[in-house]
Amino acid sequence: MLRLKFRNCRLTSTPSRNYIHSNAVRSNLHSTNLKLGDLSKSGRIEEARQLFDKMSDKDEYTWNTMIVAYSSSGRLSEAKHLFHRNPVKNTISWNALISGHCKNGNKDEALSLFWEMQFQERSFNEYTLGSVLKMCALLVLLLRGEQIHGCTVKTAFDFDVGVVNGLIDMYAQCRRVSEAEYLFGTMSGERNNVTWTSMLTGYSRNGFAYKAIQCFRDMRREGTQPNQFTFPSVLTACGAVCARRVGVQVHGCIVKSGFKTNIFVQSAVIAMYAKCRDLATARALLQDMEVDDVVSWNSLVVECVREGFKEEALSLFRRMHERDMKIDEFTLPSVLNCFATSRTEMKIASSVHSLIVKTGYGSYKLVSNALVDMYAKRGTMDSALKVFERMVEKDVISWTALVTGNTHNGAYEEALKLFCKMRGDEGGVSPDQIVTASVLSASAELTLLEFGQQVHCNHIKSGFPASLSVDNSLVTMYTKCGCLEDAEAVFNSMEFKDLITWTALIVGYAKNGKAKDSLEAYKVMIDNGIRPDYITFIGLLFACSHAGLIEEAQRYFESMRTVYRIAPGPEHYACMIDLYGRSGDFAKAEELLNQMEVEPDATVWKAILAASRKHGKIETGERAARTLMELEPNNAVPYVLLSNMYSAAGRQEEAANIRRLMKSRNISKEPGCSWVEGRGRVHSFMSEDRRHKRMVEIYSKVDEMMLLIREAGYEPDVSFALHDLDKEGKELGLAYHSEKLAVAFGLLAVPDGAPIRIIKNLRVCGDCHSAMKYISRVYLRHIILRDSNCFHHFRDGSCSCEDYW
Repeated sequence: MLRLKFRNCRLTSTPSRNYIHSNAVRSNLHSTNLKLGDLSKSGRIEEARQLFDKMSDKDEYTWNTMIVAYSSSGRLSEAKHLFHRNPVKNTISWNALISGHCKNGNKDEALSLFWEMQFQERSFNEYTLGSVLKMCALLVLLLRGEQIHGCTVKTAFDFDVGVVNGLIDMYAQCRRVSEAEYLFGTMSGERNNVTWTSMLTGYSRNGFAYKAIQCFRDMRREGTQPNQFTFPSVLTACGAVCARRVGVQVHGCIVKSGFKTNIFVQSAVIAMYAKCRDLATARALLQDMEVDDVVSWNSLVVECVREGFKEEALSLFRRMHERDMKIDEFTLPSVLNCFATSRTEMKIASSVHSLIVKTGYGSYKLVSNALVDMYAKRGTMDSALKVFERMVEKDVISWTALVTGNTHNGAYEEALKLFCKMRGDEGGVSPDQIVTASVLSASAELTLLEFGQQVHCNHIKSGFPASLSVDNSLVTMYTKCGCLEDAEAVFNSMEFKDLITWTALIVGYAKNGKAKDSLEAYKVMIDNGIRPDYITFIGLLFACSHAGLIEEAQRYFESMRTVYRIAPGPEHYACMIDLYGRSGDFAKAEELLNQMEVEPDATVWKAILAASRKHGKIETGERAARTLMELEPNNAVPYVLLSNMYSAAGRQEEAANIRRLMKSRNISKEPGCSWVEGRGRVHSFMSEDRRHKRMVEIYSKVDEMMLLIREAGYEPDVSFALHDLDKEGKELGLAYHSEKLAVAFGLLAVPDGAPIRIIKNLRVCGDCHSAMKYISRVYLRHIILRDSNCFHHFRDGSCSCEDYW
C-alpha cells in the first residue's frame, strides 16, 4: 500500500513540474520584453529588431512594442509589415500605426486604417480619436474632421474631455470658430488647461483678438493656470490689437508663473511689445536674456519689419552678426524684406546675399524666395531671374515673386509669359490669388481682354474664396479694356468694397467717357463712408475735364483741399488747366498756373499746349512748347504740335524751322501704331502699312469703307494730313492711317455683333475720330478705340466722348 501510494504521489507530481516550467517561460518573456522596450525607447531600433527576431515566444506587448518603435521613428513601411504579420492585433497595434501615419501627414493611409478598424469591428479609443483629430487640425481637413466628430457622437466619446479638446482644436484650425465655441460651451465644469488653451489659440489665430483676451481672463477667473502654450497665444492677440496694457498684465502673470525663462514665451513677449511699437521694452528684454537666443532675436527682427522699423531690423541683424549668433533661414527672409522696401544701398543687400551663399542658405527655398522677391522689388530683374533659375524646387511663392516683379517693373509681356510657364509643363504650379491679381494688372496694361478673361475663368474654376485684390484687379482690367458692363458685374458681385474698388470704377468711368456715372459713383462712395484719396480726385477731375463740367470740377478741387486736406499735385492742376483750356478760358488757366503750390511738370504744360493748339493761341503754345522742350528734351510732342500750329496759321517758314530744329537734335516722332486683338492674336498696323498677310483684303476693305462713309456724309479733314502734299495726296494719306487699317481688319476678322477693339499708342487724330463715327453707323458695329488719353466708344454715328476729347 505504501508503495502504491508512493506511485500515486509520483503521478501527481507531473502537473506541478509543467506549472514551474510555464512560470519560467513567462518570466523569461517578461524580462526580454523589458529589454526590448528599453532598446526601443532609447532609439536603438536595429538592436531591438535583432532581439525581436531571436525571440521564439512573442505576446501582444512584444509585437506592439516593435510596431510603436517603427511608427514613432517614421519607418512606416516596416511598421505596416509587422502590423500585418501580427497574429494578436489589439487597439494598441492599430493606434500605433494610425498615430505614425498621422504624425507624418499621411492622411489617406491614416484615415483608411481608421475606417478599416471600424469595418473589422475593432474598438478604437480616445487615443485613436486624438491622433486622427490632431492630423485633421494640422492639415485643415474639415470634412474628415466632421466625419470623425460623427463617430465620436455615435460611440459616446463626445463626453471624453481629451476627445472634445481635439474637436475644439480641429474646428478652430479649420476656421470654424462658432463650432469650436459651441463645444467649448457644452463642457462647463469639465474644462482643463488644454481646453482653455485650444479655444484661446483658436480665437487668436482666426483674428478674434478681443475674444482671445476675454477667454484668458475667464480662464484665470475659473482658477485654471495658463502654461507655456497659453501665453504665446494671448500675447499674439494683444499684439494684434496693440493692447499693450493687457500685454503688460500678461507679462506679469508670466513672471509670477515661472515661465519667464521659457524661450518661446520670451519670444512672444518681445514680439508683443514690438507689435505695440514699444521697441525700447522689447530691446531691454532681449538684452536681459541670459543667453543669446536666435528665436527671440528673430522674433524682434520680424516684428520690426512688419511694423515698418526697417532700420531697427537691420541694426539688430548687424548686432546678431557681430555677436557670432547663428543666423538661420528664418532671420534672412525678414532682413531681405528690409532691402526690398527701403532705400538701403544695394551693396549692403549684395553683401547679405554673399553671406547667404557662404553659409549654404541659398539652397533653402524660403531664403531663395525672399531673394527673388527682394531683387524684383528693387527692379533688378536680371538678378532675380538668376536666383530663380538656380532654384532646384520652385513653389507658387517663387513664381509669384518673379511674375509680380515683372508686372511692377513694367515688363508686362514677360510677366504673362512667366505665368504661362508657371501653369504649363515647365512649372506645373497652380496660381494663387496674389499672382492672379498681378497677371490681371499686366493684362490690363496691355489691354489683352481675351487673356484677362481666361485668367478670370481659371480663377473661378480654382475654387478660391473671394479675394478683394483679385476683384479689384478684375474691375481695373475690364475698365482698361473698355468692358464697362463686365466691370460693373464684378463690382456688383463684391461683398466688400474698399477705396481701391471705388476708385477703379470712378477712374474707369472717366476714361470711358462716362463722366456722369463717374460722379454718381463718387457720391455713392461718400454715402458709404469711404474717404477719397489723391488718385480718386484725379479720376473725378479727369471726368470733369473731358465732359466740360467746370462748376463740378471747381467744387471737387476745392473740397479736396478744404474738406479732405489733400494737397493737389501736378495731375490735379493739369486736369483743371486742361478743363479751362478746352473751354477757351485762358485767363483762368493762366491764373491757376501762377497759383500752383507745386512746380508745374510736363503734364501741366502738355495740357496748356493742347488747349493752345485747339484754340489757335500761338503765343501761349510757344511758351508751353519751349518749356516742354527743356523738361523733356527727347520728347517729339512739343515740336510736332508747335509745327502744326504754325502750319495751320499759315506760318510755313516757322513750321519748317521747328522741323529742322527737331532734326538737328536727333529727335524723331514716335510713329503711330494701332493694334487689334482677334482670335487669340494681336495684329498691329502702322500708317500705310503693307506687312500683314491679309493686306490686299484690308486695303480693299479700306477703299470700300471710305466710299460708303463719304456717301453717308463724311468729309476728310486734311488739316491732320502731311502739309507737303496736294489735296488728293492728303486724303489718300488720311485713308491709310493706322486706326483705319485696324478697323478694316476688324470688320474682316471680328464676328458680327462683337465689338471691334482697337488700341492706339498716340491720341487719335480728328479725321480718324470723325471717320470712326461714320463707320460705326454704316456697318452697324460697336467700335471701341483706346488712344493714349482715353476710350472712345463709337455707336450709331456718335462717340462716348461727345467730341470733347
